[in-house]
Amino acid sequence: MTTADPFFTGVSEGRGWARWRGLVDQLGSVERAFNRARASGKATDDVRLRIFFVMALFAAAFLAVAIAATNAALFSDSSRHRGELTPTRAARADLVDRNGEVLAMDLVRYGLYLRPAEIADKSATRAAILAVAPRLSLTQLDNALTGREPVRHDKPAQPDPSKEFYAGGGLTPAEKARLHDLALPGLDFQEEAGRLYPLGRTGAHLIGFASKDGIGMAGAEKAFDTPIRADAASHGTQPLSIDLRVQAALQDELETSAAHFGVKDAVGMVVNVRTGEILAMASYPAFDPNAPGRADPATMVNHAANTVYEPGSVFKVFTVAMGLDTGLVQPRTVFDVCSPLVLPGQIIHDYDKGDCALPLWEVFTHSSNIGAAKMAIRVGGDNEAAYFRSFGLFQRAPSELAESARPLTPQRISVNAVATMAFGQSISISPLAIATGMSAILDGGIYRPLTLRKLESGQAPAPGRRVIKESTSRTMLHLMRLNATNGTGRFADQLAPGYMVGGKTGTATKLVHGHYDKGKKNLASFAAIFPTTGGFDQDRYYVLVMMDEPNVLAETGGFTTGGAVSAPIAGRIIRRIAPFLDAPRIATPPDAPAPGRDKDDVDPAIIAALNQ
Repeated sequence: MTTADPFFTGVSEGRGWARWRGLVDQLGSVERAFNRARASGKATDDVRLRIFFVMALFAAAFLAVAIAATNAALFSDSSRHRGELTPTRAARADLVDRNGEVLAMDLVRYGLYLRPAEIADKSATRAAILAVAPRLSLTQLDNALTGREPVRHDKPAQPDPSKEFYAGGGLTPAEKARLHDLALPGLDFQEEAGRLYPLGRTGAHLIGFASKDGIGMAGAEKAFDTPIRADAASHGTQPLSIDLRVQAALQDELETSAAHFGVKDAVGMVVNVRTGEILAMASYPAFDPNAPGRADPATMVNHAANTVYEPGSVFKVFTVAMGLDTGLVQPRTVFDVCSPLVLPGQIIHDYDKGDCALPLWEVFTHSSNIGAAKMAIRVGGDNEAAYFRSFGLFQRAPSELAESARPLTPQRISVNAVATMAFGQSISISPLAIATGMSAILDGGIYRPLTLRKLESGQAPAPGRRVIKESTSRTMLHLMRLNATNGTGRFADQLAPGYMVGGKTGTATKLVHGHYDKGKKNLASFAAIFPTTGGFDQDRYYVLVMMDEPNVLAETGGFTTGGAVSAPIAGRIIRRIAPFLDAPRIATPPDAPAPGRDKDDVDPAIIAALNQ
């Protein structure tokens, strides 16, 4: 026998050959022992030897396997990851709220595949599948049963029953087991990525959703796509700034009221202005992120971030803050609002005509368009543009949300644009941008982007940049409080007594075909802040409610204004969420109208504070 023998092909010389030679010699000695046993007539010994030899071979093989398994378990790299599941490329970490409540999580799901050639009774199979999984698309299921590819414009659907077709996905393990137990011919299952949103529609626009490939497509799922996928490897979680309790209360009040008033769409937001954290964001109508493919595209628009509106008089918060900060006007500065303001090609009126001469604080509480326009003109177009730019009103809101929309601003800062922007016309902006800029005005004058990231306990907020003086911010808090006790925002304060609510209403006439519609279709808004007291180192909360085109109802006296429609909604929201936020409550606010005092009488302490 030589090394050219095929049995020895690839065997090296030297020590390797010596080992093979020894093994062959041992096998030969065993065979010679068998031959001697047969020659001596001891057949029994021959059989025993052969049995012993087979048992020895099996024992040696078992021992080798055991040694290999022990080595892999104790010494291989995989031993360092015992108890962990290797995530797939589509795996995503859980999304949780600031208190650790699960908002989105991965679950095992299965796709259903059909082989039409093996299915004799297609009607019975179809009925059985739908009985177990009624969520499946009927069109997709029927195409799979008949062996048809999805219809394309350049290629008609052609039956091909010999293939395997995808009938739908998202089956739970229980649904898959039930279908499997039916023993129907032609069914097959494949594991696929599954993302569950246990809250359903609650927080859907803010949380967003991911594709079947595990890619974030909207909301926080898209905003934090990279860290969510990275955290899946370590089985970590991605905490968001939102508070599920606040989100649920906001969305419940918003959706109930939106349905009641029959609005076109609606927006709600709650923000901690000290930290810049978004605690809740709701958009109406909502959708179910568990089935985005079956949702009406109109319901998937996040109106809080991705829709721009002419906001109306809530914009006067920016205008008054600008005027006060320049020093060109004071709370006691008087404006003549007796006659409409006549501009080139435009006449500006007040919604509710009151006294002819109004101090600035009454321009704010009476929401005078004429007074706001005259103030902006006095400040000047360059100053107005500079301040509005610093408030972030001329750019998309700096947010993690990819849906943040660009505003629509005047091409030229003419005197008409200066005057009309002062009360929220000639500019369309997202609610998210309004909330970002207004938070700066109400938190000591520091502008910082709002965030969906949770700040850990003791963690300082983003440094931001100063846009107005701290004293201006304090004056604006006084004005907001005054408007809630004696102005257009009374209903909000009445429904959340003791929480020192402040706010500003807005009623924006809708622009239709280039002209402002004088009918009843308005954008009714209310921007609230509470508490208006306390230092700027304390938590303070901003609530924004916008109702687009509310219908006229008898309960509001036929009005569709921000004070009649949105202020009460904000008041109910504050009353529900304040206990969750540990907001201080005062049994009898010092600026509440005393018994016997007319509701239009202003507490002297507020006027004194404004005139400081």
